[in-house]
Amino acid sequence: MRTYRVIALLILIGRFLVMTPGAQAQKTAEVSALQSPTTENLPSWLSFDLELRSRTEAQTAINLLRGISPVYDLTRLRIGVGVKAPKYFSAYLQTQDSHALGLPLRFVASNMRDYFDFRQAYLRLDISKTTTFLGRQELRFGDERLIGISDWTNNSRTFDVIHTVIGKPENRLDLFSGSVVQTRPSQLDTPRGGFSLHGAYATLTTLVPHVRLEPYVLMKTPTVASRQGILGRETLVAPGVRITGNLPANFDYSIEGVLERGAFANDSIRASGGYVKAGYTLHSLPWRPHVQAEYDYASGDPRRDPSVVRTFDQFYPSNHDVFGLTDVFGWQNIVQRRLNIDFHPAKSLYVLLHGETLDVASTKDSVYSGGGGVLVHPPSGGFGSDRIGTEIDGALQYAWKRVPLLWELGIGHFWPGALMSANNHGTQLTLPYFQLTYRLKVGSGTARRVSDVRDQTVEATK
Repeated sequence: MRTYRVIALLILIGRFLVMTPGAQAQKTAEVSALQSPTTENLPSWLSFDLELRSRTEAQTAINLLRGISPVYDLTRLRIGVGVKAPKYFSAYLQTQDSHALGLPLRFVASNMRDYFDFRQAYLRLDISKTTTFLGRQELRFGDERLIGISDWTNNSRTFDVIHTVIGKPENRLDLFSGSVVQTRPSQLDTPRGGFSLHGAYATLTTLVPHVRLEPYVLMKTPTVASRQGILGRETLVAPGVRITGNLPANFDYSIEGVLERGAFANDSIRASGGYVKAGYTLHSLPWRPHVQAEYDYASGDPRRDPSVVRTFDQFYPSNHDVFGLTDVFGWQNIVQRRLNIDFHPAKSLYVLLHGETLDVASTKDSVYSGGGGVLVHPPSGGFGSDRIGTEIDGALQYAWKRVPLLWELGIGHFWPGALMSANNHGTQLTLPYFQLTYRLKVGSGTARRVSDVRDQTVEATK
């Protein structure tokens, strides 16, 4: 940990030495200002970027089990190099080194540590209105409920894919095919199953005024074993749509629904998931608080027909704070009712408070973790209750004015419901955290991702 702090200090000093006077005048306290200004000391075709992040967490009961209450630090260092050739071609390489300090190895998940590795390595080709990325890269779509990088995790996810973008950021079509990268903490990370993940994702922000429309089709084709133990190919097709927008009188909404159909070796797939968010901004009050109600659903398997899989597949999501700040549960066999309130006491300060109740959609199916694994198996007759539990959370973000440093702290508390208590997971969980993130970008030669500018198109829907 001391090494990271020394590196961070040297970088902070170096940044002020190389920053031009004009760049210094552009400093801002906005959270978006976490990207440092460029410098004229590098050639126009070359860029460097760096991220240092450290998060201290304390859990009173890992996996809701009594007597397991560690305090640990998750650290990561990323260094990237971008090269931009004239007109058509550019490339990007990013290395990563991440650790889980102070956490017993048996509790260290695969997304917590990854000794020096190549996180991203891709080529970019721009021809007319088409951009193609080849290699290891990030994929992020919509709310990242199905395809995302899960940046809160210490490693965060990448994909080995061919990714083509047709059109402009405000109206475009993303096509991709490849596989998710499997993290190997002590070895180089490898693809998982060749070309087993495919998708077409459209983003339309000018088709309907004040509405952002995102229709998509996702597909998974890995090798699997059916419930009868028969090896075969999964062919999961998931059409869906996400719609967000603003309504008169300061109301806003976000809706997403997805169906899953196909074959799981010799079994069939019939699942569904979705969520609805409705919000209201109180512009007349100080800090302009935004209140939002949310309902989430992902189907479970009632086990009526052993040849039909009805458990929703969450693909590769970013699940942080989707079902509570403690990040215990995932978007499978779950029903959530949630109330959020967020506000900005200052331009660079953001506060979020929320509470949620969680239930299983089917008492005959398992309770699933945020990573998609089984957290609690149902007894032979099913769970006696559908109540997973209740959680209350609070989080704060502050962007320091002088340097691109983001301060974050938060706390979540989960009260297990009757289902968890009756199945040896009845210990209450409190999880506080404190995180610092420093990011630096130098030069203008970065092979910029289309997803890096995806948030700019949100303004087009307002």
